[in-house]
Amino acid sequence: MLTTTTPTIEANYQGLTHTRLQQVLDYIQTHLDRDLSLSKLAEVINISPTYFASAFKQAIDISPHQYVIQQRVEQAKLMLSKTDLAIADIALQVGFSSQSHLTQQFKRITGMTPKQIR
Repeated sequence: MLTTTTPTIEANYQGLTHTRLQQVLDYIQTHLDRDLSLSKLAEVINISPTYFASAFKQAIDISPHQYVIQQRVEQAKLMLSKTDLAIADIALQVGFSSQSHLTQQFKRITGMTPKQIR
């Protein structure tokens, strides 16, 4: 008798299960102010950095590094509109090395400077 296996409930995003992908995304959100290197992110779900980079990009169509930058910019945008903190302080709190690094990435992603958003 020929039997077919049914796919598992948990979808496989080209090598990353939904659960593992969510673990990494949650880790990034929680630790935006820290070093989020490829090796650190891969370590969160215990796979090799090379495999992680490839599987992550296949899962969400963006490299892990670019995703982290986007999330940092989004968090900065939120802080700019909801707090009176100095832009330099916001930059450090969301994981950029300096205000100018934040401004450069912010402008690249949003087309505006942090000051224009505020």
